[in-house]
Amino acid sequence: MAALVIDHSAGRKSSEHPHEHRPAVPDTAPSRERVAMPPVTVNGVAISRKAIAAEVQNFPARNPGEGWRAATRALVIRELLLQEARRLDIAVEQRTDQDGRRETIEDALVRGLIEREVRVPEADEEMLRRFYENNLRRFVTPPLHEADHILIAARRDDREAFDAARERALALRSSLAAAPERFAAVARDCSDCPSGALGGSLGQIGPGDTTPEFEAALVDLAPGDISPPVETRYGVHLIRLTRRIDGRQLPFEAVRERIAAYLAEHVSRQATAQYVSLLVGRADIRGIAIDGASSPLVQ
Repeated sequence: MAALVIDHSAGRKSSEHPHEHRPAVPDTAPSRERVAMPPVTVNGVAISRKAIAAEVQNFPARNPGEGWRAATRALVIRELLLQEARRLDIAVEQRTDQDGRRETIEDALVRGLIEREVRVPEADEEMLRRFYENNLRRFVTPPLHEADHILIAARRDDREAFDAARERALALRSSLAAAPERFAAVARDCSDCPSGALGGSLGQIGPGDTTPEFEAALVDLAPGDISPPVETRYGVHLIRLTRRIDGRQLPFEAVRERIAAYLAEHVSRQATAQYVSLLVGRADIRGIAIDGASSPLVQ
């Protein structure tokens, strides 16, 4: 079991505010905490602490011990695969990716080993269709919304301006409640968005086309409704939904290749995990307990 030696001497920053309720931001800076672990070897080959320390940056974790163990497991599995590739005299054929980056010799060895030794069955037509029928909801086009809006622009970090924008939006919504047919005219006169020249029309909006707050407001509206003020990083909006277009079911032929690619990757990961587990079971690994199937190399 790993023992942790933790330095508690660093005090709490004086600038921390005890009443902020935002989600905690993960700290990616190197930890000052030290991790004490026994020497790690794979079939007699040592995994150096220097290599583990360099690898830790690739494994963000809740505490130093967890990150250290994850990095160590990854290096142990990599060393095990490299040893097997060399034992089997796997040919080194370095590839270059679309950005012109060339594989390292070690990466080429690991890839070559997996390609040669891991057998991945190919899904037949029946399996593809069965997956489609069992997952129909995954193959539906996203819903679309046709909407207009009025934007009162303001920066969130300017509280006075943002409060004024909110009050302005409330006043406009109150006037539109009595005369909703004037929405386009009010957008042309008052909106700070270029769409104001079009009466506030945004055309068809799909998932991800707007901010999360704007998108959530659209979902809650019925055609013809005008939203309460919606606050985003751009300011305060009034939104009118004009039409909702529900998603439609895609036919099997349109998604067949996507399903085949997904199943091929899924089966490949499973087969690779089983192969790594086999190697782990035959190896002499000391200093850390390893479950081959949980290695980052096969996730």
